[in-house]
Amino acid sequence: MPKVFVAGHRGMVGGAIVRRLESDGVEVVSANRDQLDLRDSNAVKAFFERERPDAVYLAAAKVGGIHANNEYPAEFIYENLMIEANVIHQAYASGVGKLLFLGSSCIYPKFAKQPMAESELLTGVLEPTNEPYAIAKIAGIKLCESYNRQYGVDYRSVMPTNLYGPGDNFHPENSHVIPALMRRIHEAKLGGAKEVVIWGSGKPCREFLHVDDMADACVSVMNLPAEVLAKHTEPMLSHINVGTGVDCSIRELAETLCEVIGFEGELIFDTSKPDGTPRKLLDV
Repeated sequence: MPKVFVAGHRGMVGGAIVRRLESDGVEVVSANRDQLDLRDSNAVKAFFERERPDAVYLAAAKVGGIHANNEYPAEFIYENLMIEANVIHQAYASGVGKLLFLGSSCIYPKFAKQPMAESELLTGVLEPTNEPYAIAKIAGIKLCESYNRQYGVDYRSVMPTNLYGPGDNFHPENSHVIPALMRRIHEAKLGGAKEVVIWGSGKPCREFLHVDDMADACVSVMNLPAEVLAKHTEPMLSHINVGTGVDCSIRELAETLCEVIGFEGELIFDTSKPDGTPRKLLDV
């Protein structure tokens, strides 16, 4: 039975991947942050030498919504670069032949052609609010491609659209849009508020995917025979988009959540706050 290391197993995506793998009877190894700091190259080296996994899912990352990306750009680029470099290099150094890296749809230019095909990568300027995070994720893709080219390993990358589901982060400021709006609207209903303020104009469109569907996609891509994968990718353009191919506006999302939660107050859109990328629909 293969031994699989899931980095980031306590995160929303990593947790979903663990659930999927364990349901398939796969032996999963993991380590909590207090046991293994993925930013520490020596700690990561010791972990791989001790555990000797056969494959790796790299789902560990520092993540957050538009506010968090704006407030902590240095943390987002530094921590994600260190995590990726350490895990990918030590996977290679310990003889791991297969690895799956999870990126983000924010790797694409702010004004990329819609829907965004994989070929849109590095064709234009990134969205300023999350550029540091996007740069780190692009570096992760290129790390995988470079190790494939030089060392003959099989390291793959998937680019998920916006995810939601069990294990999401509901921090009032640092969460992604669905959990942020769920919390804000839910608390407004409980408090009897007459309105809810939402960042931006409500016009940007986003695509959303349930995290368990993303986990299924990760396992599917990891298990694709190399010759099948090669039909859909290139050595220098190897990542694969994962989404639904359907999007909605932030206003539509907020209105839907109000209906589900039962909030009957008014939605106020604060146009002094940034909208981010106008549209982020993946070509899947």
